[in-house]
Amino acid sequence: MSFTSPAQVSPSPVASSASVPRVDLHPGKPPILHVPTPAPADLPVWAAEHRHILRSLVTEHGALLVRGLGLCDTGQVGAVFGQLTPALMTDTEAFAPRQTYAPGVYSSTAWPANQPMCMHHELSYTHGPPGLLLLACLTAPTTDGATALADSATVLDALPPELIQRFEQDGWLLTRTYNDDIGASWTEAFGTDDRAAVENYCRANAIEFAWQGDGSLRTRQRRPAVVRHPATGRRCWFNQIAFLNEWTLAPEVREYLVDVYGHEALPFNTLFGNGDPVGEDMVQLINTVYAEHTIREPWQSGDLMLIDNVRTAHSREPFEPPREVLVAMAEPRPPTSFPPTPTAAPEGSIR
Repeated sequence: MSFTSPAQVSPSPVASSASVPRVDLHPGKPPILHVPTPAPADLPVWAAEHRHILRSLVTEHGALLVRGLGLCDTGQVGAVFGQLTPALMTDTEAFAPRQTYAPGVYSSTAWPANQPMCMHHELSYTHGPPGLLLLACLTAPTTDGATALADSATVLDALPPELIQRFEQDGWLLTRTYNDDIGASWTEAFGTDDRAAVENYCRANAIEFAWQGDGSLRTRQRRPAVVRHPATGRRCWFNQIAFLNEWTLAPEVREYLVDVYGHEALPFNTLFGNGDPVGEDMVQLINTVYAEHTIREPWQSGDLMLIDNVRTAHSREPFEPPREVLVAMAEPRPPTSFPPTPTAAPEGSIR
């Protein structure tokens, strides 16, 4: 079902209940579920009582914005998240630091407010990416800063067939060089300063790795660019090819990073699965298609958003601070990688 259905519906099968919120569907906006006034006194209890209907709406629409709960502190958010899914995931392999508020509950990614975070599927480069994202806005930005959405099956249908065929055949490759200056360090990304533990994680998750002479870590992992949705079976464009590519960076930022680190040691970059570069024109094309299929609704303080991470890509638009959005991930997908045989390469190289 498209995000842009103009209908207005009420959840079923309990639509006759006066306590059931309504869901508004309008072109260009995500589905918005309005909680009746006054807001529930006990939000975790409300979440537990409405869990199945909320999850069915996410399954139907790909995402759901819940408005009117009045979420106001991190403990409350964590308790609500915990009622909506059996277990929260640990954020591992993050590309930028997050603050941890509680086990599985994090701040949004540290990223300059004036720079967009382009469309992507959260942790789609990991061996078991989350199937569900949970977001809660404690402080809405003064201006802009929406978490925009795009339907991944629709995006796939809009991309050139020859590009899709190439990525389905080869997959995509993420290269990372962890350092202490840009993005998450390897200790932050893997949650440990034990090299052996990091190496074991990489071997278990189909990641090639190499320690550099300066103590930094270089990795490479090959992943599928297109997957089938577990519920519908529909093919979905599921990756971070454009977002983590050098050509998505602002020109001055890219030039600075290449000048400081060299092209081969950029903090992150993406390639075709066989190692061929993904050209600037391809990255622009992917981002243009995303833009043509983007929907958005400005955050309001107290909002909750649930996102099917396979069906729905998301972005973070530039904003004027402050902005406080909490994030959790859940329901890891089965491994869907192209497994190499990762082994520790000679220092400074990846074979």
